Amino acid sequence: MSTTAGHAEGQRSSVELRLRAEKLGFSAGQVVQEIGYDTDVDEDLRRAIEEVTGNALVGADYDDVVDAVLLWWRDGDGDLVDALVDALTSLADGGTVWVLSPKAGRPGHVEPSDITEAAPTAGLAQTSTVSAGRDWSGARLVAPRSKRR
Repeated sequence: MSTTAGHAEGQRSSVELRLRAEKLGFSAGQVVQEIGYDTDVDEDLRRAIEEVTGNALVGADYDDVVDAVLLWWRDGDGDLVDALVDALTSLADGGTVWVLSPKAGRPGHVEPSDITEAAPTAGLAQTSTVSAGRDWSGARLVAPRSKRR
């Protein structure tokens, strides 16, 4: 592969990742809190979100308001309802929680029905699901309109 072809491939990958982050609804200036980070997360997606927002992802101990939460969730991580309630602590009105879980056949896979059932108990509604990467699925959760101010 030539240097030019390699550079073009790298740019295309960067553009594709950026588009993936934008498809998830991230935009410039947003503050995104990340919960459940571990060595198995999709580093490309993380970088793309930081590139699109222009901000580094903040950790679970961040104590200011955030526009979105990335919750990396695997089977065996504990009680999903509790994790979702905790994720709401710093979430701004109109904010989004993305539950990212391993796809079927991957270690730590979470049944989509587990997320669908946990969301309303935590006061959230699932609006969509997407392929968030090669190994991860994403479920977009928001506060129901009736509960928004």
